[in-house]
Amino acid sequence: MNRIMQVAILAVLVVGTYVLMSSVYTVSEVQQVIITQFGKPVGAPVTTAGLKVKLPFIQDVNLIDKRVLEWDGNPSDMPTKDKLYISVDLFARWRIVDPLQYFLRLRDERSAQSRLDDILGSETRNAVAKHELIEIIRTTKDRVPLRDTLLTDAERKLDMGSLVPIQKGRKLVEQEIFTSAAEKVQVFGIELLDIRFKRINYNESVRPKIYDRMISERRQIAERFLSEGNGEAARIRGNRVRDLNKIQSEAYRQVEEIRGMADAKATEIYAKAYNRSSEAVAFYEFTRTMQSYKYIIAENTTLVLSTGSDLFKFLKGMIPDGDVIPAQRSSANR
Repeated sequence: MNRIMQVAILAVLVVGTYVLMSSVYTVSEVQQVIITQFGKPVGAPVTTAGLKVKLPFIQDVNLIDKRVLEWDGNPSDMPTKDKLYISVDLFARWRIVDPLQYFLRLRDERSAQSRLDDILGSETRNAVAKHELIEIIRTTKDRVPLRDTLLTDAERKLDMGSLVPIQKGRKLVEQEIFTSAAEKVQVFGIELLDIRFKRINYNESVRPKIYDRMISERRQIAERFLSEGNGEAARIRGNRVRDLNKIQSEAYRQVEEIRGMADAKATEIYAKAYNRSSEAVAFYEFTRTMQSYKYIIAENTTLVLSTGSDLFKFLKGMIPDGDVIPAQRSSANR
């Protein structure tokens, strides 16, 4: 009899322990719990950590993560507004803020990841299709080339070379995707925290065309630099010719002024000489004529002069006697 009592007491203790263990559960700091009874949620979600109690056997504990979770999409090809196919790799961060709604609609994290694939992939395609490639790969809005910071104001006015203007940039495109997707995932009890482009690459089929286009654009910029440089060189050469002509004309003017002053001075001297006595005038005329002979008559020089010429009258005495002098002209050899 005592043995039977001991076995019964032991059985009651075992059953009681099992019932107690089935009635108690713990919630950690990184978890939240939905209690279900026959598969349907009952009561409010348990979001605080600690030891909790439930009805044994008929109620189940469904653990839901409370931490920030990661979504990492697969790279997918999609066209941009300028008809270029690119491969976009995206990642996002999210967390569960309404565990009851999350449990009713998705149940588990795998279903949530699948739904995020659909929503984020769709919104990414829509955003990429509405923007050109440069808007997606560049992060700087209203960018200024680094070399522009090194130019003077005059050089900057020449607008030598240009970059494709950016209206939004990659950050704003990411923000558009985030805003659209966040509204759609709220109905699942999910809060979208952040979304970023991880990698953007050209599709293999269009990559050669893209490279050819990049080369063509850079060549156009180089040709523009060259043409504007040639134009600037022509302007400098034109200024040089203009300045040279100005200097030459100014020098010619000064030379003519000096020459005029010298002629005036010589005329003044001539006038003073002619105003003196006849002997002085004759002597001056004689010396000036002798000076002119030095420049006019050289070795084997032949002169054809009339008898009334001023140059001839001083040569008359140099002609030997017996030589015949024509009436209208005479020849003299030195």
